[in-house]
Amino acid sequence: MIAIGGAIGVGLFLGAGGRLATAGPSLILSYALCGLAAFFVMRALGELVLHRPVSGSFVEYAREFIGPWAGFTSGWLYWLNWAMTGIAEITAVAIYMHKWFPDMPQWITALVALVVLVAINMLSVKLFGELEFWFSVIKVTAIVVFLVVGTGLVIGNADVGGTTASVSNTLGHGGLFPAGFGIALMTLQAVIFAYSAIELVGIAAGETKDPEKIMPRAINGVVYRIAIFYVGSVLLLTMLLPWDHFTGTESPFVTVFSALGIPVVGDIMNAVVLTAALSSCNSGLYSTGRILRSLAQKGEAPAITAKMNSRHVPYGGILFTGVAYLFGVVLNYTVPKEAFDIAIAVASLGVVSTWATLIICQLRLRKKALAGELERPSYRMPGAPYTSYGTLAFLALVIGQMAFAGTPEKIAFWSIPVVALVLFVGWRFVKSRQPVGPAQEQLASVD
Repeated sequence: MIAIGGAIGVGLFLGAGGRLATAGPSLILSYALCGLAAFFVMRALGELVLHRPVSGSFVEYAREFIGPWAGFTSGWLYWLNWAMTGIAEITAVAIYMHKWFPDMPQWITALVALVVLVAINMLSVKLFGELEFWFSVIKVTAIVVFLVVGTGLVIGNADVGGTTASVSNTLGHGGLFPAGFGIALMTLQAVIFAYSAIELVGIAAGETKDPEKIMPRAINGVVYRIAIFYVGSVLLLTMLLPWDHFTGTESPFVTVFSALGIPVVGDIMNAVVLTAALSSCNSGLYSTGRILRSLAQKGEAPAITAKMNSRHVPYGGILFTGVAYLFGVVLNYTVPKEAFDIAIAVASLGVVSTWATLIICQLRLRKKALAGELERPSYRMPGAPYTSYGTLAFLALVIGQMAFAGTPEKIAFWSIPVVALVLFVGWRFVKSRQPVGPAQEQLASVD
């Protein structure tokens, strides 16, 4: 439920509306392709988790199978992902609140959301788990209700906002690629962002009882459910209304339910997607707190991020990320219309790097197992190594197309050299401060 809660957020509930308005029904194919990549990434993660369940997740796997520098790099890139994702989430909260408070400045609601979520994460892991479970239940229930009701409306050819709900809406308004194949390709980055956070199930593994039994079932369940929810929801959206009826200024689910002519239903759906944004941001604070603590224990993050309180909450890392989220409040004050797209574009870099790290680590694990250096778990990446290389090639395509997309994506793409330079300098600084002893020499030779 934690992984589902993290993944079902603004990427689907808000971002799908703007992408449908831009690319049309081809968004269905984008979700299907990215969903396939997500499946292989999760299976790679499952193999790694069964090899060694650990709260630090892929940071520790990168350190073990690639090298200490990879653990440092992947940890901070993941933190960048969630820092920007959190900004996107609190921006979405502000956008959703416009439906009820159109005159309320975005930055105020973004700040209130941030304060509330930091407070929740600071209390206890148990409270976080309980809240995230119920947040997830609300979101999953809403998606299931939408799938059932939407299917009924399509079968019954119901009137939705003056348009007849029908399969013909998907292909009858310019075909599958009404804006062209190139525009469809440009949606991959945003869709990858929509699938982000499914890897949270790996981070939670270190705090899970009996991971050998639980994790394979959890990973398989998350992948199948996310694929059905995402691809199924986008397909239904295109059937219920022509693609050009959607916008990026409100959730496409709210657009559909409001078009039914029952205002209260639109308000209820808006409350649900508001919960979804809060939930996903909540998951980000949870995960970054643990990742930063894992880095700090190796001297690769500020010492304060290693601090734990009496309730076993890594409050230092949570506060560190919370401070970074304040940048999102500034973005909502200065460029409220562009804040969301800029945030998800930069966050996508962290998502792709995290997924690529997991695939590379799985390839290294497989290589070591074939060499007899370790025992490979029975739960394995299907089709490896071919599916592994194919997934890496697809992730490279996602990054490459960002150079030719819109302004937010270009900003993210051309920030790659800057981020790489900062990470290189940071690693050299961290390495220069670490004493070299037998343990460190052994760790450094893991590669």
